[in-house]
Amino acid sequence: MTKPRRLHATAIAAAATVAALTGGATAARAAGPNCQGPASDTYVNVTIDGVRNGKGLMAVTLYADEPRKFLVKHGSMYVGRVDATAGETKMCLYVPKPGVYALAVYHDEDSSRNIKRSGVLGLPEEGFGFSNNPPTIASIPSFRSVRLNVAKTGLSTRIHLKYP
Repeated sequence: MTKPRRLHATAIAAAATVAALTGGATAARAAGPNCQGPASDTYVNVTIDGVRNGKGLMAVTLYADEPRKFLVKHGSMYVGRVDATAGETKMCLYVPKPGVYALAVYHDEDSSRNIKRSGVLGLPEEGFGFSNNPPTIASIPSFRSVRLNVAKTGLSTRIHLKYP
């Protein structure tokens, strides 16, 4: 009778070890398969509306709470990409931990992984948007207007695309 108990105790110990080692991954798995970026326990559900077609990719760029790095080359933390879906594209984006971030989105219709720009001013040729949906008529938005407080995991936000 000692063998079954020992086996049972060993199985419980093994299960406890696995649970301890994967505890941080539980929230990451709960985020779903469409979650982009380095896995963490904190994620944001992003709904992008106003998507004019299902061509190419939807790119969501994550910025830390550092205004001087916003929209500058190599200033982002990373870019998550999913296939575009006409009308509305949904995705999940991991963030390192609860905190303040900014999101910039563009519809990469030709899947070039670069936003197309035109003219002297370098205005986008593809759809774009930002967290908090600030006005972008004559210029890029201020960092303050796009700051998104991610206080806990599972926050949902909606970003409306604008096309030139």
